[in-house]
Amino acid sequence: MTLSEVIRLALRALARNKMRTILTMLGIIIGVGAVICTVAIGQGASEQVQQQIQNLGDNMVYISAGSVNVNGVRMGTQATKTLTVQDAEAIQQSVPTIALVSPGVGSSVQVVNGNQNWYTRASGAGPNYFQIRKWPVDQGSAFSQRDVDVAANVCVLGRTVVEQIFGDQDPIGSVVRIQNIPFRVLGVLSAKGNNAFGQDQDDTLIMPYTTMQKKISGIDWLQSVMASATSAADIALAKKQIAALLRQRHHLRPTEDDDFIIRSPMELAQAQEQTSQILTLLLASIASVSLVVGGIGIMNIMLVSVTERTREIGVRMAVGATEEDVQRQFLSEAVVLSSLGGLIGIVIGTIGSILISTLLHWATHISPVSVVVAAFFSGTVGIFFGYYPARKAARLDPIEALRYE
Repeated sequence: MTLSEVIRLALRALARNKMRTILTMLGIIIGVGAVICTVAIGQGASEQVQQQIQNLGDNMVYISAGSVNVNGVRMGTQATKTLTVQDAEAIQQSVPTIALVSPGVGSSVQVVNGNQNWYTRASGAGPNYFQIRKWPVDQGSAFSQRDVDVAANVCVLGRTVVEQIFGDQDPIGSVVRIQNIPFRVLGVLSAKGNNAFGQDQDDTLIMPYTTMQKKISGIDWLQSVMASATSAADIALAKKQIAALLRQRHHLRPTEDDDFIIRSPMELAQAQEQTSQILTLLLASIASVSLVVGGIGIMNIMLVSVTERTREIGVRMAVGATEEDVQRQFLSEAVVLSSLGGLIGIVIGTIGSILISTLLHWATHISPVSVVVAAFFSGTVGIFFGYYPARKAARLDPIEALRYE
């Protein structure tokens, strides 16, 4: 028999007991649908985290002032005062894997506009900050290097700050007060939303780092330096080169700990991705149990079918059907049964993923690979669990089968 004839006979045999066929396919349908949904949720979450990490900066390397040991007591991060503007300039000039650098100083401030005020995080930065963070100015303009050189009283506001103290008013050119010092608003940053930790990135204010040092914080050292590597592949090398340069500049002996901390969002991205992959694999493994249960159901029904159709098998063998023909017939029924269940499961899993994204607002991504793998495994389940019943049918004695009632 040709393949089309085998499939046609299998469909005809399965159609004899429609309800039993549907119930048998249910395990495969649920298993495939659940696998596609769980993988879609896992991949959607992974992509969302990756996007949030990318929003932190362009191949960013973050250098912060480190801890210090005072009489045996280790202070917290940014307790040292050894990170300077000269260090930032040296990183820009001496580290070939670094493209851009922005010194950083931060402080929490109260921003006042008329009778409205808002408590936010203010960051002192250089002009390269916006490019390193991949954070364009949506309205107005950013401050320049000249503003940094003269410690100008200018600032750029995040979207949340604008909404809180300006409402629907245009903030460009307006004057706000920070610690009773007037600052002119040059621009408004584009909206970024929450970061990977759930913090509102738009609740911020950016000013020249020299202005922050001299007029707000009253310090002459840096709390951090943001740098952008020339490529993602150069981040690890850039961190080593920066560490060697800073240790040399800070005159640290080989036995002394670093007085600075170097991090990269890529490390967080890799950790998050590994966690997401493990969770996705775990969920998919749990969901795939339904495929095994469905396969056992197929084996059970095919064994019942062999028993019910024993006389039919004997007649086929009596008119010339070989063991291979009988085995192929029953094996094809099992494969068609599982494959149909797999196709229906793929449709249900796809619809379910879309509904999850629409109704629950969870990020989902249906991967073509997961669909192909689910379809492959559904067919494999049919072959694996259908082989024994098919083999049992093929080994029936034709004479005994014809006498079976």
